[in-house]
Amino acid sequence: MVLFATNTTFPTARCHVRGAFRIATLRGIPIRVHYSFLLVLPFLAWLFGQAFRSAAQAAEVPPERLMGSPLAWGLGLAVALFLAVLVHELAHSLYALRKGGEVSDITLLMIGGVSRITRMPQGSRHEALMALAGPVTSLVLGGLFLGSYVLLEGARSFNLRFAVFYLGYLNIFLGVFNLLPAFPMDGGRILRALLTGRLGRVRATRVAGAVGKGFAVLFGLVGLLGGNFILIIIAFFVFMGAEGESREVLMQSLLNRVHVRELMVARTAAVEAGASLEEVAERMRAERRRALPVVEEGRVVGLVMLANVRQVPASQRALVRVRELAVPVPELTPEATAWEALKEMGQRRLPQLPVVRDGVLVGTVTQEDVMRGLELRELEDSNTHGPWGLGPRERESPT
Repeated sequence: MVLFATNTTFPTARCHVRGAFRIATLRGIPIRVHYSFLLVLPFLAWLFGQAFRSAAQAAEVPPERLMGSPLAWGLGLAVALFLAVLVHELAHSLYALRKGGEVSDITLLMIGGVSRITRMPQGSRHEALMALAGPVTSLVLGGLFLGSYVLLEGARSFNLRFAVFYLGYLNIFLGVFNLLPAFPMDGGRILRALLTGRLGRVRATRVAGAVGKGFAVLFGLVGLLGGNFILIIIAFFVFMGAEGESREVLMQSLLNRVHVRELMVARTAAVEAGASLEEVAERMRAERRRALPVVEEGRVVGLVMLANVRQVPASQRALVRVRELAVPVPELTPEATAWEALKEMGQRRLPQLPVVRDGVLVGTVTQEDVMRGLELRELEDSNTHGPWGLGPRERESPT
């Protein structure tokens, strides 16, 4: 049985994982549990219960002297494993917050845990240290538990000895497994950070991604031969994660060289904050728009979307003012990069953003505009810069 923990970036149009619900908030970080965790928990309890006798013998504890049934111990150990994963993920997240990063949430899945870092700390050194924080925390906890097991050698509390032995083993395993250089797992992120200074971030990500895919294939083969379906699922997630992160870093590299002024539509039609939702609905139908900038005294103050209008019954739209439902938006200027625009739209789950200069509306940019710009930039770079599709800046500077 193996589980993994990782941290990943989600700057584009993704929010929390669907099917996950919040169970707590620690240091401002929402802790979520995915329904798949609840599905796998009974299986893990049964699996740990099956290994109960051999685990007790490894801990040099007589199985018959332990209180409770093997299934109850199995459930307790399964929950303990996920708590160890949660502590591992908190180590990533707290380091990111301390170094100026932003954390969306931590989600526990059937295969482990994921810290969703919406803004990484600046610099490859901090990325490496953030990735290292999780495994180091797991290894330290494992060492403390195993040390306690040694200190309890002469004690009669067989239950306590067995518990600390197994907790030590789980944390050591979690730390060591996640140090494998299988990007986007922790070890793979450390590898990427070490390569960035020499190769540049895009090439380093490609190399680390290729190594991660190699490990994913290895995990899959071992899982198939050993009948470990969890390992097969982990192989799938590692492979897709490596591919997705490689794509996203390349996307960031390309879009950082495109400005919003190159993509925006010079559209200055807006709706007044004091207008009714009925007027907005008519405008949207007539202009075939899903969103409209909201202005007050000539300055952009937000965005009203089709979803906002739909949530109000048609009979009441004449009574509701736009300012009551307008969504605040960041000030996006024509000089901002396309990557900044895509990141803001993704994190805020907005279909478009108004583009302003000195607070005055000068146009709009949508996710479709940005993705079209990305495709054109990729086409241009593939014709100009060879198979890597990298611009001169990336070729000349590895940092």
